Order: sequence, then C-alpha cells, then structure tokens
Amino acid sequence: MKLFGLIGYPLGHSFSKKYFDKKIEDGHLIDCSFELFPLKKIENYLQIKESDSNLQGLAVTIPYKEKIIPFLSSISETAKEIGAVNCIKIDGDITIGYNTDVIGFKKSLAPLLQSHHTMALVLGTGGASKAVQFVLNKMDIPFLLVSRRKMEFAITYDQLDEQIIASHFLIINCTPLGMTPNEDDMPHLPYEYLSSKHLLYDLIYKPEKTKFLQQGEKYGCQIKNGFEMLILQAEENWKIWNS
Repeated sequence: MKLFGLIGYPLGHSFSKKYFDKKIEDGHLIDCSFELFPLKKIENYLQIKESDSNLQGLAVTIPYKEKIIPFLSSISETAKEIGAVNCIKIDGDITIGYNTDVIGFKKSLAPLLQSHHTMALVLGTGGASKAVQFVLNKMDIPFLLVSRRKMEFAITYDQLDEQIIASHFLIINCTPLGMTPNEDDMPHLPYEYLSSKHLLYDLIYKPEKTKFLQQGEKYGCQIKNGFEMLILQAEENWKIWNS
C-alpha cells in the first residue's frame, strides 16, 4: 500500500484530500491512499514520517514550506534556490524536498502576460512568495516586494501610491489575506489606481473570487485565482511521488 499525504496547519481549507482521493478512485489504484496530517508544530513531522512505513510522499502547505527543510535528507536545486519546499518524496529513510509551486505558477501565469506586464508587485514574503519571485526572475520580470513589516528588501503597504501602482501592471497576492474562512480580508492597496491594464493574480483558490480579485474586477482588471496553479503543482507532485 502506498500512502501519500499533506502536512500543514490548519488543513480545513485544503482541496488535496478530495483531489487525490478522486485521482486514486478514477485510476482504480487500490494500492494507494491519501491522508491529511495537520501539524500544530513542525517537530511533529518526524512522528508522521515514522508512523507508517508505507508513506512515500507528502505535500507541504503553509506555514511549513520553509520550516520543513532542516528535517529533510536533501532538496532539489530549485527548492534550494527558492528556500521553500512544497513536495517531499520519501524512500525509506531518504527524504527529498522539491518545489512544484514554480511549475504551477509559471504555466498558469505565462498565457496571461501581455507586452505591458513588464514589472510586478509581489504581496507577501513567505514561502509561496519565494516561488513566485523565482519564476519572475526566470521570466525577466522585475518586481517589488510588499510586506506588512519594514524590511530591507521590501516596501510596506502604506508606501504604495499612484505612481507605483501605475508602473506595476502585474500584482500577485502571495499572502493568506482573503482565504476562507476570512473572506472579508484583503491586502491594503490603493485599489482606486488600478486600470484595465492591470493583471491581478491571487494564489488563493478558495473562495474562487477573493476581495482582492473583486476589487480588481471592479476597476476592469484581468483577474486570475490560484486554482489552476494548484492543479498543476498537484499533478507534478504525483509524478515525483510515483517516479
């Protein structure tokens, strides 16, 4: 029996269980199962890993994409460069970390880009943000990081003004603001400066249309949620686990 799963906390919002259960059912894979492993602290990962010898792969979600790294045998070059892992392949005592968020994000973003999407605003600085930054660097799209806290390499939300918004036509939300069940939250941007030239991309997939995306739609922006990215990275995880 092959066991796969998802670690993170909380996991009430996760689609992974239904998605992989359906994948297993549709493929008539009677030797596979998928479980959720909510971890209140990252140290509990070791108990999960050692609890079942059938465990062959884990997906990793917030808040552990960075914290999991010291617990792994090794990580891929891409994951190393990003500093975040969202996929673990387990082979006995050997655990290898990968980052498949980059594949999901790039494949879902690329078809939407137009000639004027030459600079981006990246909201948030966590593990998901690092994958987005990696992709933007590879695509030669300069970006400005936005954080709640003052940081050497980022500006704060209260520093955003009309000039910055008007020169950054791609805005990507990498924060959990607006995620179910806190659907009334949204990043604090001067939304009134948005235009039809803007593309707003939200890594959140539930709700389907966050307040952030609703504001973009209100001002005529192109909008995209994180569902396609989620599907693409899940498929890549499945390939890695079964390779």
